[in-house]
Amino acid sequence: MTELKVGFIGLGAMGVAMATHLQRQGLLVAVGNRTFAKAQTLADELHVAAPVDNAALAALCDVVVLCVTADADVLSICRDLAPALKPGSIVIDHSTVSSETAKQAQIILLAHGCDFLDAPVSGGVEGAKNGKLSIMVGGDAATLARAQPVLTTYGARIAHMGGSGAGQNTKAVNQVLIAGIAQAVCEGLALGEKLGLDAEVLLPTLLGGAANSWFLDKRGATMLRNEFTVGFKLALLHKDLKIVRELAVTAGTDRSVIEKSISDYATLMAQGRGDEDISSLIRLKRGA
Repeated sequence: MTELKVGFIGLGAMGVAMATHLQRQGLLVAVGNRTFAKAQTLADELHVAAPVDNAALAALCDVVVLCVTADADVLSICRDLAPALKPGSIVIDHSTVSSETAKQAQIILLAHGCDFLDAPVSGGVEGAKNGKLSIMVGGDAATLARAQPVLTTYGARIAHMGGSGAGQNTKAVNQVLIAGIAQAVCEGLALGEKLGLDAEVLLPTLLGGAANSWFLDKRGATMLRNEFTVGFKLALLHKDLKIVRELAVTAGTDRSVIEKSISDYATLMAQGRGDEDISSLIRLKRGA
């Protein structure tokens, strides 16, 4: 099989890590970003191209990977890429957007003989850096098979969840669980502080039992030290949960965790804390 030529658009903390894994495997040929200077800096470091626009990047690639913020960004980039991509090319989107946006993006690409996979990820910045992300994929199974050499460079688990949009629907479920776990861990550790428990004894004790979780393990100690610059920005989870709320309203399921988390993170954003890690929620749980 001919080696794939891959471009990567969206160079946040996770995007940079994922693009670097692709470069190490000899797959990356170009990078792009809304801020061109950032793309040029990374391109120089990785010895790849930094085309001046999305269409120019598309012309170099068989696969283009996206990791951007908003639904509108995904659709705009796909419209830029589609006419310039070779027929049979694949766009893989690791952004967290709505399943309807994923379906629209696929329609845009299919009209030009290309394909689209909605493939949101979980595992945080640490997972991206370590190449251990969990990737939940929606789209055509044969397309996913062709994209495997790309995804395996930074994914530890790659699951085909169903047709277009199924990846994003899975990520919606994932975000509800993340929000709920954050609510519980932050509330519990705030109580532990008030009760005067020693964190150096408390945390390993909790991690050794049924309360163990990725969030407690990775964020427990940092939140107790009031360090909130380590991971997933709370403004992004707030954005994700508003997408999830629409799905839950349509599905008719309970939204207690969703609504509480949207409200709490809105409060923190109003305090100017939108760029802090989601574990900043402990600020509210501490009370007066």
